[in-house]
Amino acid sequence: MLTNQIFNQFQQSPTTAMADRVANLKANGHQIISLQIGDPDFATPTAIMNVATKALQDGHTHYAPSRGIPEMRLAAEFRLKRDQDLVYNPDSEILVTHGGIHAYYLALQSILNPGDEVLIPDPSWPTHTNMVKLLRGTVIRVPAPSENKFLPTLDSWKKSVSPKTRAIVLNYPSNPTGAYPSREYLEKLHTLASKHDLWIVNDEVYDNLYYEDKPVSVGGFPGVKDRTILIKSLSKTYAMTGWRIGYLAAPKQVIDNALKASQNSITCVAPFVQKAAAFALRDAGVEEAISEMRTAYTRRRELVLKIRQEYSQSPVGVTPPQGAFYFFLDMRALKIDSLEICERILTEQGVGLMPGSSFGDLGRGFVRMTIAASDEDVEAGFRAILDWAGAQVGR
Repeated sequence: MLTNQIFNQFQQSPTTAMADRVANLKANGHQIISLQIGDPDFATPTAIMNVATKALQDGHTHYAPSRGIPEMRLAAEFRLKRDQDLVYNPDSEILVTHGGIHAYYLALQSILNPGDEVLIPDPSWPTHTNMVKLLRGTVIRVPAPSENKFLPTLDSWKKSVSPKTRAIVLNYPSNPTGAYPSREYLEKLHTLASKHDLWIVNDEVYDNLYYEDKPVSVGGFPGVKDRTILIKSLSKTYAMTGWRIGYLAAPKQVIDNALKASQNSITCVAPFVQKAAAFALRDAGVEEAISEMRTAYTRRRELVLKIRQEYSQSPVGVTPPQGAFYFFLDMRALKIDSLEICERILTEQGVGLMPGSSFGDLGRGFVRMTIAASDEDVEAGFRAILDWAGAQVGR
């Protein structure tokens, strides 16, 4: 029997597949240091869980409004205004979604026609490209080499635009590199998008996880709101990956389309989850808890950089991430395929990593290591990586 041929263009999500593999190894008694997945090692703050529990007990277990409960949409409006000085109407420009991936799916469903081209940096999170293919769009990868701080040059963006181009996808701070651009860079990119009448889909799930100057949202420039779609999620910032809740902020015509797609894919987001998320977005005590998480990520980032200094002759190149909670380790000097590197380090050192090649052609020779793990695991895992890499030199 014939099946959907679109799925022949890609494999399962490599990040999820690796996470499942490591989980299976652990279940079978193997001692593995899990540095392969972007799942905070912190528990969801207790106050958030208490709100969810009370909401369950109060009977919020039935269908919710398909746009999201008013309380959640108002909380999203509050957060957009407070954190980024962005103004969105909670009744017509915000839609509650089943996590960031669902928000991204709805965004693309709302604007793409079959064959439309979407510009996506290389390297970037695999779902950014796979979702476009799922929706029968055409992916155009725009080189974002390490030599340019993992950002495409403006000339590369310009050369990639064609009459079929419909949208630009951004993800800053980036998964897997942690990079994000300056205000001047985004201004020029906005000018390019305006000139060619392009949508900008901005995945901002890591926007509160940064180590240098605060990232600038492309949605904050004058005149850009009408062509910008913002993807938001509580997964990373609030250690709520399993709760599956996020939201979409976009012009009314996009939200109107996205609402139809959402109603026909998930119906609604669980109301007790929305109650908890709305609380999380507003509560000062929760804000203090996530500040402590950011402090821990900062400490682990510095720990990795300190350890790398100890290994002065290591062939592993390290670029300090500006944000998110990953290091995109440069192991090209070993001249070994990044998938083989990850397989061997998993087998020989018991450390789970993600191959850079899963993020695009320019990720070949790199591996992604998370610091969303305990200090002890980050230190032991990174030292094991450096020891393994050092042993390969001269072989």
